[in-house]
Amino acid sequence: MATAILIILDGLGVGGAPDAADYGDAGSDTLGNMAAKMGGIDVPNLQRLGLGNLHRIEGVDPVPDAAAAYGRLEEVSSGKDSTTGHWELMGLVTEVAFPTYPDGFPAEVLDEFSRLTGYGALGNKAASGTDIIRELGDEHRQTGKLIVYTSADSVFQIAAHDEVCDLQELYRVCEIARKMLQPPHQVSRVIARPFTGEAGAYERTPYRHDYALDPPEGMLLPALQAHGVRVLSIGKIYDLYAGVGIDETFPSLNNAEGMAQLTRLLAETGTRDTLLMVNLVDFDMLWGHRNDPKGMKRGLEEFDRWLGPFLEGLSEGVLLLMTADHGNDPTTPSTDHSREHVPLLAYLAGQSGGANLGTRAGFMDVAATYADFFGCVPPRKGISFLPEIRKGPSS
Repeated sequence: MATAILIILDGLGVGGAPDAADYGDAGSDTLGNMAAKMGGIDVPNLQRLGLGNLHRIEGVDPVPDAAAAYGRLEEVSSGKDSTTGHWELMGLVTEVAFPTYPDGFPAEVLDEFSRLTGYGALGNKAASGTDIIRELGDEHRQTGKLIVYTSADSVFQIAAHDEVCDLQELYRVCEIARKMLQPPHQVSRVIARPFTGEAGAYERTPYRHDYALDPPEGMLLPALQAHGVRVLSIGKIYDLYAGVGIDETFPSLNNAEGMAQLTRLLAETGTRDTLLMVNLVDFDMLWGHRNDPKGMKRGLEEFDRWLGPFLEGLSEGVLLLMTADHGNDPTTPSTDHSREHVPLLAYLAGQSGGANLGTRAGFMDVAATYADFFGCVPPRKGISFLPEIRKGPSS
């Protein structure tokens, strides 16, 4: 039996990509800037694995004998959204960025949305989700019109109060929007954003749901399934891959639930080859998008405390990769994703010492490494770093 794990620390970038300025993200460094802003972070388990070896992070010094292989991944796809990042991690390169709407959606899009769903629309601009429900929540409840908005990413977001549009109705409306949004307006994701509460105290509920495009052919996950590997996902991963190549999914509303689910599922893997994938969304959703470096520091330290015992419980030969899908620097004026390198920590239980994997061109190397590990047909793009992990430390 072979077992592999992928932990995606959503939005936890480690320094601007070479083309960061092209995306308006010059100077973004999610982990480095957050740690500096907070006067350092305390993550001894991540430090032991080599986190401080790949990037300057206040409070996380380099170690001479890292327990994991370490490096950074440089995105080659066009865009910086969650779908693009997750797809590239599984071997798909997005050559043409999904459309974005910094000035709102064209009138014909909203007219068709209203015709198909029966609801009018408010907002129609790029905005923070918490800000726009504060701004338009009262009018939404008075008129019954839905709040439609976007961000710097390719998203069509629909916010609704649970007394105006219950959860199942909101999901139905989002499914209609997903089918409606065809080229040239084929956005990466339609997102249901339910909220509740009274005027002046509106709060988003945890029942967000993402409706992503079906990924094109060539993704690793179906190839793993065809090879007999069971693929289990935790959190929003299932949505981002539209369920393609995933055998079972397990919801999690926050990081704590995601970590608990991973611990439980690992103990229940049995004798079948298995890939376990979890997205820890709070780094992005709660702290990056809300410019909360204090929360991000606390969340990363909580993850590190969970990580120590988790690593100790891994059976020999289990492969654990930790990375991210993009950046989301909580110290910059922007509340959107940032075009950054992402961290790569590769831990093979029972292996002593880690190699320096350097900066690798493409998130696809993650998919190639899993294909190598399970012995299945690799994706068309990407280079496996499994031989470097098994070889051990390098200068």
